[in-house]
Amino acid sequence: MSMEPQIIIARRIAQELRSRMLVNLGIGIPTLVANYVPPGVSVFFQSENGLIGTGPVPEHGMADPTLADAGGRPVTALPGASAFDSAMSFGLIRGGHIDMTVLGGLQVDEQGRLANWMIPGKMVPGMGGAMDLVTGAKRVIVAMQHTAKGKPKIVRKCTLPLTSVRVIDLLVTEMAVIGFPDGRATLLETAPGVSAEQVVAATDAELVSPAGFRKWSCETQAGGRMLLRGIGSLTWINGVVDRIAGEPDGRPRSKAVLEGRRAC
Repeated sequence: MSMEPQIIIARRIAQELRSRMLVNLGIGIPTLVANYVPPGVSVFFQSENGLIGTGPVPEHGMADPTLADAGGRPVTALPGASAFDSAMSFGLIRGGHIDMTVLGGLQVDEQGRLANWMIPGKMVPGMGGAMDLVTGAKRVIVAMQHTAKGKPKIVRKCTLPLTSVRVIDLLVTEMAVIGFPDGRATLLETAPGVSAEQVVAATDAELVSPAGFRKWSCETQAGGRMLLRGIGSLTWINGVVDRIAGEPDGRPRSKAVLEGRRAC
């Protein structure tokens, strides 16, 4: 049975997670990444509206109306989670303390610049934290489908307003993984069953296709975890988080451990 494009993208991005990372997940496809944390990997997930230690989506009927992610959807808070105001949350982001952010995208140009915060003429509730995250996070990964209604979203030049002039680090679609070394869109990996020719045909931007690109592996099964306890003492000193500590032994201690057995 074929897998939904969003799941393909989320599973591949999850392979970029490393233990002890503080990770911000944007709305849409990025939220799915938390469902596929690789075995043995323990991470902190941050919601920009003021929470470190976000857990899985609550079961039906179990949502707490006071707990929501940045997009307003219900979330859970794991034992040891830390809640704080927007000033501290954006202090983390702008201070360079977010190890990785995963954001959705409307367009990415061939130099690696992202447009994801508005479509001119459409109602926009607000720019959110995308501009701060692209500028302040140590690593920026964009999760988006390769095309929209048959039209490429990886373009020579963005026609939508840019989110930031900073070049993103990695773009993952259901067809390919693309990097931007030296400001050039470069094909790094293709998805299983997808050829380089198919990727190029679905891409408007000029795409460098080195001989060394590879098929990505989806063999890693979900089975890692979000860090659950020991987050406790987040010390705020002069606008900088002094310590974000987790369990040193790496053992899961909650039913919130994410497990999955679906193969790619």
